[in-house]
Amino acid sequence: MAKALHLLKGDDASLAMATVARQLAAGDTVTVVALHGAAVPSVPVGVTVRRVPEELTYEGLLEAMFENDTVIAW
Repeated sequence: MAKALHLLKGDDASLAMATVARQLAAGDTVTVVALHGAAVPSVPVGVTVRRVPEELTYEGLLEAMFENDTVIAW
């Protein structure tokens, strides 16, 4: 089981959410991080959502990037 981290920078997360759904279906652990100013989309059950800097510091984000198998910036 892989761990995936998705970094959202903008408002259109449709492609990101399609990818998240495929990863969940494959049994992966998925976290979505909305960077400062990014819209937080509705996510499937089982996905962890964090906001930078409100809920996760930039230092915490850097640590999360190294803890995950895949990091994708959208």
